[in-house]
Amino acid sequence: MHKTLNRSAAVRLPLLARILLCLATVFVFSRSAPSAAQPARQFRAGAATSNITPWLGISSNGGMQDRVPQHVHDELHARALVLDDGQTRLALVTVDSCMVPRQIFDTARKLVHQHTGLPIENMLMSATHTHTAGTAAPVFQSEADPEYQLFLTRKIADAVRIALYNMEPARVGWGVGQVPQHVFNRRWKMKPGTIPPNPFGGIDQVKMNPAAGSPDLVEPAGPTDPDLTVISVRALDGRPIALLANYSLHYVGAGHFSADYFGVFADRIQQLLGADRQDPPFVGMLSNGTSGNINNIDFRQQRPADPPFSKMKAVANDVAAEALRVSSNIGYQDWVPLAVRQTEIDLNVRRPTAEERDRARQIMAKAQGPAMRTLEEIYARETVLISEYPSKVPVILQALRIGDLGIAAIPGEVFVEIGLEIKKKSPFAATFTTSLANGYNGYLPTPEHHRLGGYETWRARSSYLEIDSSPRIVEQLIELLQQLGKN
Repeated sequence: MHKTLNRSAAVRLPLLARILLCLATVFVFSRSAPSAAQPARQFRAGAATSNITPWLGISSNGGMQDRVPQHVHDELHARALVLDDGQTRLALVTVDSCMVPRQIFDTARKLVHQHTGLPIENMLMSATHTHTAGTAAPVFQSEADPEYQLFLTRKIADAVRIALYNMEPARVGWGVGQVPQHVFNRRWKMKPGTIPPNPFGGIDQVKMNPAAGSPDLVEPAGPTDPDLTVISVRALDGRPIALLANYSLHYVGAGHFSADYFGVFADRIQQLLGADRQDPPFVGMLSNGTSGNINNIDFRQQRPADPPFSKMKAVANDVAAEALRVSSNIGYQDWVPLAVRQTEIDLNVRRPTAEERDRARQIMAKAQGPAMRTLEEIYARETVLISEYPSKVPVILQALRIGDLGIAAIPGEVFVEIGLEIKKKSPFAATFTTSLANGYNGYLPTPEHHRLGGYETWRARSSYLEIDSSPRIVEQLIELLQQLGKN
């Protein structure tokens, strides 16, 4: 019996040793090659549009007098692109609107979060700045229809939710081109004595949109930014999912409800990519860069009489052609890191004094009204309205990272010098700024431009932040971008 037990143990021991040896081999292999035990990283993306065309008979802002268009030249949309690196998910949204107040964007972002869990701060929503959209923010003498504001809010949220539904494995790439022929600084230094008094009785040192070809022109009061930054997303089989471009041009202009050149670009880039009638649909997007003092008029020469809508088509076609060239030459990547940072700062409001407010009321009382006609009357009304603003307002700032591309987001009509400064100081290989993002706080000139005066600095609901706002905003955004760069 004793001998039998010993023989059995002798047989079992080598087997046990072999098992232990196998386990040790597996342990060592798993320690030396962790990637074999981990799932591969996967980048995903989705895009969608939502129709936000206003119904006829409601207000359209973008001028100092209210307008009520009676025709729709082309439909307006909210366009959304969602990116996901497996850990972080971002949504980039452009809205065919002149400006969208923060309350609408905040509510839309909350709706998306409630239904999908997408973090609120991970959504960048911006207005394109078409001047022929339904009024969403009350500026000058245009008042928003509450029913349209609610409709707009829900449709913006829908665009993001549908884009999330459309997500699929994807590749992403980006690049920078240039379209210099359509950007001109619209603020000009003029010969002495040729600039009329401003609405407050003072004399500015520059004039916005002077007469083209005027002999009184001296020189532009600032630079331009011809860059066209392109983010292109494709499915694994090469099918285009979306293309988002950013260009620093204010708007072109149209007479009826229209998405302006932003909408024409979206259609044209789809055509150029051969992406029409896909399922899910391809989405072209164009966000507004730093164009607060930039338009498409070459003031050095007389303006030709262009047929209606031809100029916006010409601009959009050139921008789309360059976007196609850039997207055809960029290197697409299977995976890139995504990240976002968001903060709020309080900025002072340039409120009028009691004497300025009382003078404004006197001017309004003498107006033939109810609509204010002269610049003095219009800005008197704005002065009274601004006098009711708080002394400080919160301003939301955001920075995003897509690989080595940085995006800054500012809720205003940002002067081009500010965008150029952010590009110069950013830690990323390429950076662009999206204006009119996540809200609307009016024009954002530099302190130097405030000293020059001109339309963009005149105190109104379209321009009310403190004079030194832009340096504070740039400082905060560079800090956010640097935080992202360390990830």
